[in-house]
Amino acid sequence: MGDASTGTSLSSGIAPGLLLAMPQLLDPNFLHAVVLMIEHGDAGSFGLVINQPSPIKATELLDSLGMSWRGDPDAVVWSGGPVNPSTGWVLHEPIDALRPSASLGDGSTIAIAPGLALTTSPDGLRTIAADPPARTRLLLGYSGWGPGQLAAEMTRGSWLHTDADPALVFDAPTEEIWARAMRTLGIDKPEALVQGHGVH
Repeated sequence: MGDASTGTSLSSGIAPGLLLAMPQLLDPNFLHAVVLMIEHGDAGSFGLVINQPSPIKATELLDSLGMSWRGDPDAVVWSGGPVNPSTGWVLHEPIDALRPSASLGDGSTIAIAPGLALTTSPDGLRTIAADPPARTRLLLGYSGWGPGQLAAEMTRGSWLHTDADPALVFDAPTEEIWARAMRTLGIDKPEALVQGHGVH
């Protein structure tokens, strides 16, 4: 399971929150991506893309790990980002069986924001797979930035930032997550955004 701790607290302005890729961000890994930011600080940044489903079924992934998936048989695994694509994460609503800690280094489950928890251990995955809460997302890979890298990308206008909303993360149709997140910022016609090059 995952381990991408940057050694920072979860209380900075970027994390928790959602990063929304702007059209000028040409990296194909982040086309219309919405990234749930987990950690952001001087040591770097870490988040999970929440709107890129993969062709892998949850049952396939869990079977390969010797576990049984008791949730929706059609549930898929999501691509959390291009870094370490074999690293697994479970994003879910808080559950009594997994008490969250304050940071990734302190336990297998952390509280990201109200209604959002992240589990990183095989034991935690086994607990969730046996009785998945209604709001659960299995992810492989993550999105990471080195020191100062994300700040530089934001200065160039590559990303916008909005609050982390569990309803947006879990309940919105996949193809609408980016546009709905843009609308929370007052961008009523996100499809009309054109590629730009920031401030001249």
